[in-house]
Amino acid sequence: MQDERYMTYMGKGPKKIVHWEHWSCPDAETFLTGIDYYDHPKLCREKLAKLYPQLELGIPETDAPRIRPENQADKSHGRWGDSYRDHWQQDEASSRFKSIDDMMRFSPLEQADFNGWHVVEDGDYSSEEVIYERYRKRFPAEWGNKAPEGSSAGVFFYNTMFMWPMLVFGYENFMTMCLEPEFERIMDEFAEINRRVFKAFARLPVNFVTCHDDIVLSNGPVCSPEWMRKFIFPRYEEYWDIVKKSGKEVIFMVDGCVDAFADDVMSCGTRGIISEPYTDYKALARRYKNCFIAGEGDNRVLNRNNPAEIRKMVESMVETGRMSQGYMMCIGNHIPFNTPPEAIKLYLDLSAELAYRN
Repeated sequence: MQDERYMTYMGKGPKKIVHWEHWSCPDAETFLTGIDYYDHPKLCREKLAKLYPQLELGIPETDAPRIRPENQADKSHGRWGDSYRDHWQQDEASSRFKSIDDMMRFSPLEQADFNGWHVVEDGDYSSEEVIYERYRKRFPAEWGNKAPEGSSAGVFFYNTMFMWPMLVFGYENFMTMCLEPEFERIMDEFAEINRRVFKAFARLPVNFVTCHDDIVLSNGPVCSPEWMRKFIFPRYEEYWDIVKKSGKEVIFMVDGCVDAFADDVMSCGTRGIISEPYTDYKALARRYKNCFIAGEGDNRVLNRNNPAEIRKMVESMVETGRMSQGYMMCIGNHIPFNTPPEAIKLYLDLSAELAYRN
């Protein structure tokens, strides 16, 4: 039995277009359910799951109240969802390394253990086996080494290649260093770490590997095509081939406008791309028959909270969904904490009414 998400990833989506939403708006949860998210987070999510199962949001283990953002002590690093961040990556790098020269001497392989480094995928990368054991714990023991056939069971990896130096050194430092000849060694060492990662993933009981790398900004590439085709895309092709040979499929996730690199990414072997609304999804749907695509919805439209504009956006998304059986409804630039709850409700309700393929 194939679940609807599996079918959509594989370009065989059902008549009803499914959702993949990046959700971090507690006030909307309170608005949609009538249950205060901070007083009763578990009860709130349980009701939300009944009202909007398409969101597929996790349910907390307990109903213990959560601290409201206005009562949290440190508000200096920006808010995400129901809490404030506790660090900036550039500050982390500046405290860890004394200088750019110090960064250029750094050996990712000698370090190996990135626990506590705030690189999103914190953990020990000293061997394939260590990595495998860490990720294997996330899946039921009874699955053995194979996920249920037709299920959308998957593993997500944030640091597919480009993110490693950005997170370890900080964005500005990475930009300063990336063209230096000595930087090639550092990229080679990060590549070896990821070689271990993807060999471990090939053994996991999953059907999909979602790979994240923010290789572009909202207006296009961060680094030149020449740099990307030397340091990044050949590694994608290698890593994705490793997991594909074990019967898994790859989904690529990227912020920004990926138009300039979409063909490169697709040629490396991904089933498709989830990105942000700056990307031309209709062009992707025309160019790659029934490839997976998501992220066309725009939170700027939701934030303007104009019902006619929201309807027009949903209608345009549905039009793309009818062009590709791999399409999912998705607000690509996220549904953050400050999005008007009324606009979110209208988006979800209009999607429920209109998001059908012919």
